[in-house]
Amino acid sequence: MTDMSVAYPERLTVDQLQIAPSRRHREAIIRYTLLVTALVSVLVSALIVWILLREAWTFITEVVWADTWGQQGWFPRRGLYDIPTIIVPSLIVTGIAMVVAGPLGLGAAVYLSEYANRRVRSWLKPALEILAGIPSVVLGFFALTWIAPNLVGPIGRNTFGVIGAVILLGYAAVSAGIAKAKIKQYREGVADPSARVGAVASLAMLVAVFAVAGAWILGVWLDFAPNNAGSLAAAGIGVGILTIPLVASISEDAMAAVPDSLREASAGLGARKMATATTVVLPAAISGIVAAFIVAISRAIGETMVVFMAGGAADAARFTDSPFEGGLTMTAAIASLASGTDSVVGEGLTFQSLYFVGLLLFLFTLTLNIIAARFVSKVREAY
Repeated sequence: MTDMSVAYPERLTVDQLQIAPSRRHREAIIRYTLLVTALVSVLVSALIVWILLREAWTFITEVVWADTWGQQGWFPRRGLYDIPTIIVPSLIVTGIAMVVAGPLGLGAAVYLSEYANRRVRSWLKPALEILAGIPSVVLGFFALTWIAPNLVGPIGRNTFGVIGAVILLGYAAVSAGIAKAKIKQYREGVADPSARVGAVASLAMLVAVFAVAGAWILGVWLDFAPNNAGSLAAAGIGVGILTIPLVASISEDAMAAVPDSLREASAGLGARKMATATTVVLPAAISGIVAAFIVAISRAIGETMVVFMAGGAADAARFTDSPFEGGLTMTAAIASLASGTDSVVGEGLTFQSLYFVGLLLFLFTLTLNIIAARFVSKVREAY
């Protein structure tokens, strides 16, 4: 029988387990210091939101809302606040940016995660992330002086009409195929009754998007006049280049978190790398990829300098829904109206209109983050 006094020569007492008073004092100081820093961050955020809401509320309660829709344009110094004039160009620039950044960033992420060896990845990923370090003012100047005259300007309306028609026909074919497959699954008893609802919703969405986009392309086709000045298309391409590293980096991190056992199982079944990437890795990393796109959209809609320099409008603009004309985004409206002066002068609500536009931006990004958080929490895969 083992002698307990030999195995445990000394028994710990309660006094020995207690933390020394000096150490307890230092831990308390560190804990309260970290608490104060966290509370300061929250306080600063709360003050920003409070000031934003206070000034925006003045605009909301005093402006004539009937005059904020369908007017000549956004001319705040003259008391004209046509909200669609700044919202529609913001959505156009964001859409073009995601068309540029989405495929390129996701393609780069797939290559880095699934195809690149360690040596190539060691220099390609840092080189890609360097693009994120380029100042936005440089990209804005590049979009104004090169993208606008050399890329956007020479393209005629027929080219964009054909491209738009091809995109719409492709979307129609894909949506119709998905709807047909869901209806077939429902009829065969494979899917639940919601499959038919999903098919009908998909077809309805297809018709709505086709009608809206077709009318937009027709308007661009008829009204397009190529020029070498700044435009929403040039600004959108510049913002897209700016957000490529964001999409690529976050998406690559999400795909890198997928266990190699899933890739090995797919390879064991005879799947090639492309099949493994599209049917195994991407679905497993869908939560991170969606988060990457939501962050990129928030980044694109909040970009200032690129759209300020290459958007083709000053602190006032008329309404336009064509990406080949100059327009005013929400961020450019704030920057251009407030730049160069100690206080914004004009009509009584000119100053408050800046805070109202800032509130719109805040609500846009907050909504996107809430949607992303809910979606990611539902589709997140734990390994």
